[in-house]
Amino acid sequence: MEGLTLNLLLASAGVAFVHVLAGPDHTVPFVMLARAQRWSGVKTFWVTLFCGVGHVFSSLLLGLLGLALGAGLAHVTALEEVRGSVAAWGLVAFGLAYAVWGTRRALVHHHRLALHAHDHHVHIHPRGTDPHQHQNGHSSPLTFWSLFLIFAFGPCEPLIPLFMVPASRGRWDVAAAAGAVFSLVTLVTMVTAVLLLRAGVERLPLAGLERWSHALAGSVIALSGLAVLFLGL
Repeated sequence: MEGLTLNLLLASAGVAFVHVLAGPDHTVPFVMLARAQRWSGVKTFWVTLFCGVGHVFSSLLLGLLGLALGAGLAHVTALEEVRGSVAAWGLVAFGLAYAVWGTRRALVHHHRLALHAHDHHVHIHPRGTDPHQHQNGHSSPLTFWSLFLIFAFGPCEPLIPLFMVPASRGRWDVAAAAGAVFSLVTLVTMVTAVLLLRAGVERLPLAGLERWSHALAGSVIALSGLAVLFLGL
């Protein structure tokens, strides 16, 4: 039984790692929003971590509820698939709404330029903004909570059998260990991948697209949701 337990834990770690890297929805939204809204590395870390926690623990809670109600693995897995589709469509809707807002913002700011004199030179900046405020880390709470709810509703499908099978056989210690390993590896992989991708995107020559950064971010986020729906990623 010791060998089987070790194999299960190793499988949990491996599945969690692949689950994150194979799904663009686990990384793309955070990378694109971090770039568009100029989040610091620290803010990107915490936003990704909190959304990841909601993502993992919602599936654990569903597994526990299924066991308490006597629901079989097949029923819980089917429910997870439905949740996955709804969450993916939610990501598409969020991305499209953000893209529309970003496009409108870019067009409005393009046609409302103001001159700002400072010492012996002149700045051009959008009217109503402070040219000396770079808005690092600025974002609406609505953005975070929308993203958090999408991830909390989105399931970790591979976690369900890894957790429910040993629990249904009375091996709650093994189930807890598998759930803990899967959750930890998922969170570490998500945060690490997002921070590395963010660092890479920051090095790209995108200054010419700065005005369209929000629209671009929303479009890419919507595409990541569509990839999950129609490509099975």
